Amino acid sequence: MSLRFSSYMILANFSGSLNRYILVPFVQFIVYYVNPFWTNLFYLNLISLLGFLSLKITKPRANPPHDLDLFFTSVSALTLSSMSTVEMEVFSNIQLIILVVIMLLGNEVFISVFTLLYRASRLRKSSPDNSILQSATRCLSYTVLGYLLVVHVLGCCLVYLYMTVVPSANKVLQRKGIQLPTFTLFTVVSSFTNCGFIPTNENMISFKGNSSLLLILIPQILTGNTLYPLCLRSSIWALWKLTGKAEFGHILDNSEALRYGYMMSWPRCFLLGAAALGLIMVQLVMFCLMEWRNQELVELSTYQKLAGSLFQVSNSRHSGENIVDFFSLSPAILALFVVAMYLPASTFLIPSATKPEMETTGNGIISNKNLKKNKTIIMLQNLKVSPVFNIAIFIIMICITERQSMKQDPLNFNVFNIVLEVVSAYENVGYTMGYSCSKRRLMMLSDDGKCEDKWYGFVGRWSKEGKALLILVMLFGRLNKFR
Repeated sequence: MSLRFSSYMILANFSGSLNRYILVPFVQFIVYYVNPFWTNLFYLNLISLLGFLSLKITKPRANPPHDLDLFFTSVSALTLSSMSTVEMEVFSNIQLIILVVIMLLGNEVFISVFTLLYRASRLRKSSPDNSILQSATRCLSYTVLGYLLVVHVLGCCLVYLYMTVVPSANKVLQRKGIQLPTFTLFTVVSSFTNCGFIPTNENMISFKGNSSLLLILIPQILTGNTLYPLCLRSSIWALWKLTGKAEFGHILDNSEALRYGYMMSWPRCFLLGAAALGLIMVQLVMFCLMEWRNQELVELSTYQKLAGSLFQVSNSRHSGENIVDFFSLSPAILALFVVAMYLPASTFLIPSATKPEMETTGNGIISNKNLKKNKTIIMLQNLKVSPVFNIAIFIIMICITERQSMKQDPLNFNVFNIVLEVVSAYENVGYTMGYSCSKRRLMMLSDDGKCEDKWYGFVGRWSKEGKALLILVMLFGRLNKFR
């Protein structure tokens, strides 16, 4: 018995020493001395690899996809891009749950909870006298966590209830062999994180007539992205009014001191919300004018068309869920969606003044920067490459890798389709033109009857080099905030 106790004490001392002298200093070094760009790049690559291995060792429902396609799917889920090279119904129930975890690990709101908790613990040690800032930071982390739980639980309850009550929606899942709880959790998480993956091959096309389901998902999409700062500040204000806790008042009055990028002032929140809703309304008017008689919407009633159109344009900036095949859309709407995808989530109707001493470092966390910058640093900042240049370079590179297909099959492999695919991947949206076998046959191309229309993205028909390049595009797009 004494030998066991001694062994336990030795192991405990070793673990404590390992944590104190190796792990903690290493984490502190990463947080305070390593550029956030490299830590985020390492995080994305590590989780993508772990996600790929998890998908690899689990059994799919159909023939297992190639390794490159599995890794592509893992990166797409983590970067919240929803670009696909395989049909979603290939994945088994356990693989769909793995993708849910990957999407959560890629969501900045979810990650920021742990960042705020870590910051609160550091404040307790480094600034023991500033108790109100410690309490406010910890209170903010718990509020963000509660916000996540409430939105997801409420969304899951509403979607599950709807799918149970409406037989036509549930029959779609039964026909495809998709479990209702898995579909509910997957769809709600994907909508909130603005990933855009749906367990069905056709995305939300199968549910375009289920207007109530679409209207349930729209708030999930907006509260997880463009309207998150406004909803967060409103939630904290409501909690302050209900509880009267000083921490909530401190968060509202001293939001900049907390260095949480999503915690904006009331004017900035309202400007952001007005811009988001205004852009949706502009797109809705144009979409209804141009696509009211779209062949895929003819069978719908007026109410269903309005609800479906609102859902479609609400997804155009970030989420990428859709109720229509993009091949059926007019060029004007496609161009409008490309512009909408390029607009960042922080787009304001009126330019707001930004303070030069504050700089966002990712996950909504802001770090202080020295106000005095020498001429060399200013000159280097002026040489920063713009996102447009990055997108243009990737488009050129992909046109080079796919040049043979562009010569043989110009109706599918045209420049606009590639531009839309690259912009969608870079902005982590997920819209795609897909691939049409009927257009291939119009070019009199020989396929021996093997060409079959599939419900995955245009990139699924690219070469391995093209797919690898689009993986880089998704990663670069996710790290675009560090430009």
